[in-house]
Amino acid sequence: MGRTITDPLVGTVVDGRYEVLSRIARGGMATVYLAVDRRLDREVALKVMHAHLADGADGSDFIARFRREARSAARLTHAGLVGVYDQGVDGDVSYLTMEYVEGITLRRRLAEAGALSLDEALTVIESVLDALAAAHRHGLVHRDIKPENVLLASDGRTKVADFGLARAVTEVTATTTGTVLGTVAYLGPELVSRGISDPRTDVYACGILLYEMITGRQPFTGETPVQVAFQHVSNDIPAPSDSVDWLPQEMDDLVHALAARNPDDRPNDAAAALELVRRTRATLDPETLERAAEVEPTITLHPATAIPSGEDPATPPSPDDLETTHLDMNETGSTVALPIGVGVLDPEHQAELERFEAQRARRRRRWWGTAVVLVLLAAVAAGAWWFVNHGPGSFTEVPDVVGLDRDRAVTVLSKADLGHTIGEAFSHEPVGEVIETSPVANGQIARGGTVVVTVSKGPDMREVPPDLVGATLEEATAALRRAGFTLAPHETTYDDEVPAGEVMALSPSGEETYEVGTEFVLTVSDGPAPLTIISVVGATKEQAQADLERVGLVYEKGKSQYSDTVEKGRVISQTPEAGSEGHRTDVVTVILSKGPEKFEIPDLQGKQYAEAAQILTELGMVPERENVLGGIFGTVHSQSVEPGTKVVKGTVVVLKVV
Repeated sequence: MGRTITDPLVGTVVDGRYEVLSRIARGGMATVYLAVDRRLDREVALKVMHAHLADGADGSDFIARFRREARSAARLTHAGLVGVYDQGVDGDVSYLTMEYVEGITLRRRLAEAGALSLDEALTVIESVLDALAAAHRHGLVHRDIKPENVLLASDGRTKVADFGLARAVTEVTATTTGTVLGTVAYLGPELVSRGISDPRTDVYACGILLYEMITGRQPFTGETPVQVAFQHVSNDIPAPSDSVDWLPQEMDDLVHALAARNPDDRPNDAAAALELVRRTRATLDPETLERAAEVEPTITLHPATAIPSGEDPATPPSPDDLETTHLDMNETGSTVALPIGVGVLDPEHQAELERFEAQRARRRRRWWGTAVVLVLLAAVAAGAWWFVNHGPGSFTEVPDVVGLDRDRAVTVLSKADLGHTIGEAFSHEPVGEVIETSPVANGQIARGGTVVVTVSKGPDMREVPPDLVGATLEEATAALRRAGFTLAPHETTYDDEVPAGEVMALSPSGEETYEVGTEFVLTVSDGPAPLTIISVVGATKEQAQADLERVGLVYEKGKSQYSDTVEKGRVISQTPEAGSEGHRTDVVTVILSKGPEKFEIPDLQGKQYAEAAQILTELGMVPERENVLGGIFGTVHSQSVEPGTKVVKGTVVVLKVV
């Protein structure tokens, strides 16, 4: 049943730039909002970290790590990765701004369909692995691959979200509490048992993801996170065909390869896994690829609610209904903190060990009650000495110099008897302003220690590659991406002069340098516009030329011909013919009439009439006889058309015969 969600951030402006329009979803570590970037006038997804992550002694450490991970994620440019535009802190709000992808999560798609066809499942996993391969090539591991972090855009693209967030949180929690943060259904055994991860950990999660897409269920379930984690560490993933009997052996082998318990048995990274998936797809026939397991969907959505961007008056599921909001292990995509080492013992032995340790601890407490009294005085004296020389008294807090200019920060650190080293990093903050320190502000450092101070060197500005106008679309796209820019879908327009496929313009333009990540739109020529060839037959030369040029065609005069039917100077025929399909700037060749052909009249005087008449007839003329004095001799005395005169066929020539 639908419900109205109220959120204090909706309607506010974060960091003086991002106007929050609505809440899209809420997860275990952050809430996502739809916002408008007032500076660039575009919609963005605003991910706001939950406030508790920045609370306490580790909060500042988390923020510093979070910033570093955001910068690493922002350097990734791949069509299958949700682009990271910006990160910052506004009061107690730590946020990321990312590309807004209109569509649904893979979790919702599975909820609607129950299970996907092999073709769709393999297509999704190929897209995910292709995106992860780009990250793995840069040494980045996602660590939280799950259906909630796979977005199915309404334009058909598949995108992976949330790079770096799980890593930033886990680095803090693993250090301070000995726990690892993640979604237990997809955590690799090595991450659970030893707290370590590499690209093969992402490959394992993709194997679990593929199992779930083709069977409609997860391979391991349990009532508690520990039970599920124990199964990941202790058991091989079951064959998908155990649940869906028609699945071919090739799919069992693929899932077992991707989700092998031992990382050494998996593909080394996403690129190798992608090649394995593609080889497997090639072995499957079209009929098998079209099949899907018969699994009952868990939700049925009205078509209008397929995209989580608003309310549907019929059955509007709220974003919270579709995304993880609590640390409840009964929720499929929940993010939980697990103690590193879970699963090394089986649950029964682990429980027995815990009971034994509790009994031994009680006995130790009774003994220590006596011992403490005996050593208390010595401990106080020793403690005082230790406090000053090696304990907390030998440490001091790092002053908060973030936001100060470089010189002022150095002065503050010097007054606190701390040394410093200076580093630089790209940032939206003013040049020379401190953007982070290590250790972080208010963190502990030995007296006289050295603080690493990172100052802003301004935004990472890159030059626009030269000669983009006139290049092909592929050449311009590659050049812009190499320079660190992103591209929106290109636009096309017809042009009479620019060949099809060549870049005519790019937007924005007019400047030599832009910030890394700036989105460009290329305008590409589609060549001359199509048209239907008009008719100019019967027109004069001037009229034909004007008519053709008026519609964008090029007039070309062919070799003129005689015509008994078309007036001299008018068009007899044209190529291409009228009504055929062509394009602007096409050449139309016209044949002009020279009028009827003329022939020279010979001298017929002195010839016998019969011979003279035959000659005229062969020339196409009409002979007529006029007798003089009876014409008894039959000899031509004179002719009505003077010899040497050129006349058209059919001319009557009167022969006077004596």
